Amino acid sequence: MNCKTLLTNVLLFNGLKAISLTAVFIFLSSVVSLAQDPNFHIYLCLGQSNMEGNARFEAQDTVQVDPRFQVLQAVNCPDLKREINQWYTAVPPLTRCNTGLTPIDYFGRKMVAELPKKVRVGVVIVAVGGCKIELFDKDNYSSYTATAPEWMKGMLQQYDGNPYGRLLSLAKEAQKKGVIKGILLHQGESNTGDSLWVNKVKGVYDHLLKDLNLKPGQVPLLAGEVVNADQGGVCASMNNIIAKLPQTIPGAHVISSKGCTVAADKLHFNAAGYRELGKRYAAKMLSLLKR
Repeated sequence: MNCKTLLTNVLLFNGLKAISLTAVFIFLSSVVSLAQDPNFHIYLCLGQSNMEGNARFEAQDTVQVDPRFQVLQAVNCPDLKREINQWYTAVPPLTRCNTGLTPIDYFGRKMVAELPKKVRVGVVIVAVGGCKIELFDKDNYSSYTATAPEWMKGMLQQYDGNPYGRLLSLAKEAQKKGVIKGILLHQGESNTGDSLWVNKVKGVYDHLLKDLNLKPGQVPLLAGEVVNADQGGVCASMNNIIAKLPQTIPGAHVISSKGCTVAADKLHFNAAGYRELGKRYAAKMLSLLKR
């Protein structure tokens, strides 16, 4: 065999190898694209008690839930026959086994009611009543949990002591099925008066985007106000700080709580208030999807 023939054979072999690798890549890409349904919209939800759901859900909240609205179970709930990392029709409770109604219940209901029938909505919720935003700081959360009050420790244990880590692992699981469209936040009561809260929220938001390979311009952050001054909200002054969020995060939008009815403690919304606030989150998200 002369050099020319040998060179031709080598080039032919390398060419076939390249074609084979390309074919494998195309095949794997097609498998991934099939797994990720662009019509399955995922929303990550985090915060403290008003995101967790403080009000008891009522009979009307447990019926006629469209199966297109689903929740990715964040903790094991044997009594509810739900397992972590599994999808279920979003019948409350959505956050943990014994939590109440959350704004996300009616966020999801309004979303599927308004979106085309081919679109499904999935939510991932990790929330801890009474927590500061520092709990979701992936680099420093351990210093916060180390001094957490006794009443909070049981909730933290359900997330293996790391709520951000649980949210991230669930989000990655959700990405196997659909596309993350937004991040919903309701937190602030425990940080009332903290002028650095906006920057701390940005840190959490930036980490989520980086860890999930998301682009800021494509994933808005919707942050709800705490109980409003018009309802006698004991933490209403925090809304002045929450209002500054869009100045620091261009993709942030504030959801008004004005007129949303509240519980006797003036700290939490009642069931009707959660329903209204959830619909407001949805109205804003729907407007953003139309852009």
